[in-house]
Amino acid sequence: MPSLQAYRYAAGLSQDLAAERYNEVTGNQTSLGGTSINAWETWARGRGQGSPPSFSSVLILCAAYGRGPLGVSEECVSPTELIAEAYERLPIEDQLSLKQYTANNRAQLGTVREQTPAKSSKDGVDSVSDRTTSQVGGEFTLSVPTIEYGNSDIVVCSLPNPQPGQLLDLTWETFGCGIERLSRQIKNLGKRLDVDACFGVNEAGLVMATFLASSRFSRCKIGYLRCNKIRDGINLDDASHFPETRPAPTIFICDFEVKHADVVGYLASRVREQYPKAELYFAVFGAMTKGRDLEADSFDDLTGAKIMRAAGFEAIFIAATMSPPGIEPPLELR
Repeated sequence: MPSLQAYRYAAGLSQDLAAERYNEVTGNQTSLGGTSINAWETWARGRGQGSPPSFSSVLILCAAYGRGPLGVSEECVSPTELIAEAYERLPIEDQLSLKQYTANNRAQLGTVREQTPAKSSKDGVDSVSDRTTSQVGGEFTLSVPTIEYGNSDIVVCSLPNPQPGQLLDLTWETFGCGIERLSRQIKNLGKRLDVDACFGVNEAGLVMATFLASSRFSRCKIGYLRCNKIRDGINLDDASHFPETRPAPTIFICDFEVKHADVVGYLASRVREQYPKAELYFAVFGAMTKGRDLEADSFDDLTGAKIMRAAGFEAIFIAATMSPPGIEPPLELR
C-alpha cells in the first residue's frame, strides 16, 4: 500500500470523503472529486497508471489528513512521508519544490530550537521533556506508593491546558515523551523488575504496554484489557486477552489516564481473578489533580489517589498530571 493511501486510511476517510476534506481545507474554493484521489493513489502504486498530485495538492492533502478521523486534530503530516516511495516519480519541478520546502522547514525548526532555552528539572537533572513540544509544562518530584526499600520519588511533568474545559489533544512527541518518562521511572525503581506480562488498558494503554514490554521487560508477553462502558460502570469485552504465565506472576498494567472513576480497581480485581497471587504494578500516562495547581505537593492531591491505593499495587508510576476534562491520545486512540 502506498503511503498516500495509508495516510488516508489513518484519517479514516474514503476517497470521496478525502476529496471533501481537501475542498474544506481550501475553503471550498476547489471542487475535487474522489476520482482525483483515486488517480493519485493509483499513480503512487507505481503501475504506470493514474496521475501524480501537484506539489500544492500534496501540501493540501497533508493538512487534510492531519485533521484526523473527526476533522479536529492538528497532526503534522510531512509531505515527503506522504509520498515517500513515489518521490522520484514526481515531475522534476515538484521534486525540487518539495526538496526546498523541506529544507526551509528544517532550517526554521533549527532556529526555533536555538532560541528556546533548555528546561531542567528542579533537582538539576536534565529534563526528558527537552525534546517535546510546548504541551509539556514544568517538572516536579512526586512521592508515590512503591515496593519496600524502593525509590518512591519520581519526576513527573505537568500538561497545562491552554483551552480550559476542552480535552487536550496530545501530539506524538508528548505521548512518546511520557512513555520514555515511565520507562526511566521503572529503571530507577530500586530493583530490576522482571515482568511476566504487560497489560494495556484499551488501545492507548496497549501502545504504552508494547513499548514498555520491549524497552524494559525483555519483550514479555502482552495482555489486553478492553473496557466497555455500561450504565453503572464498565465491563471487560470478550476481545480482552489474558496470556498464559507461570503461577503467581508479576503483572504490569498500563492505562492512559486516571480520573474519578474506579476503573483501575475493577481491572486489578479481574486480573487477580485470572492470576491468583499475582504481583501487580501500575503505570498511568495522565493523572488528574484535585486542584488547579498541576504540580501536586503529594500523591493524595490526585483525584485517583484513593482508588490507586485501594487497588493494592506494588508500585505506581505516573508520567504527567492533567486538569479536567482530561487528555486525548494521538489519533484519538481509545
